[in-house]
Amino acid sequence: MIIMDKEQQKEILALVKDWFRTVILPNHIMNTKKLANPDNFNINPFLVPYIAGFLTGELTSDSVAKALLYPRILGTSITTSFGQNMQKFISDVLKNSFGSMVAGIDIEFIDAIDGRRKYCQAKLGPNTINKDDVVTIHNHFKAAKNLGRTNNVAVQHGDLVVGVIYGEQGEESNHYQKLRDEYDYPLYIGQEFWHRLTGAPGFYQDLRLAIAEVAVEARGSEIIGDVINTLAKTDTVKNLTGK
Repeated sequence: MIIMDKEQQKEILALVKDWFRTVILPNHIMNTKKLANPDNFNINPFLVPYIAGFLTGELTSDSVAKALLYPRILGTSITTSFGQNMQKFISDVLKNSFGSMVAGIDIEFIDAIDGRRKYCQAKLGPNTINKDDVVTIHNHFKAAKNLGRTNNVAVQHGDLVVGVIYGEQGEESNHYQKLRDEYDYPLYIGQEFWHRLTGAPGFYQDLRLAIAEVAVEARGSEIIGDVINTLAKTDTVKNLTGK
């Protein structure tokens, strides 16, 4: 059985941090700064003042600016950016270390728990595939198994796996459940996926902390403060306070 040593695990963490610094963080900062312009919001004039009051206990230009800004930069913006760059994450982070030459297979790795080579379709989260993806994944796995037979490589059904980068067991959608329960493909989610990939049971937590460190480096609170100040001074936001 081959298990990644500490240095190899550090290399993966460094790749993840570098990917967030170069791909996610610049987009997050850019998308935050552009929100200083109120025209970039679809403003509900009833709900936004309510949220502002609920959030801060007062209705001021600053509280309205925060009510507009926070949901976008702490939710929609970063979630969308990460999802849109998923394939780049797989290529830059996972394929860099575990890339596969088999068509339709994202990565290959030696499973740190059972010692077998796994042919893996890597996905983002526990709700990120649809009905059509189930058929596509199944067809990719059938092709990989047939290729193995042609090349005299023993690929067992249980060696064809779906790895989900984040999430917890029990959170998986019905589509993932179908792959596991009807097609009998192993489904590794979150902590289990990274444990099998690296051999370190705590790697998932290390990964989350490494990503958080990148955010701390960015000093985002200063950027957010500048945007709030600018947004609060606009007529659009002032009008929402009724003052």
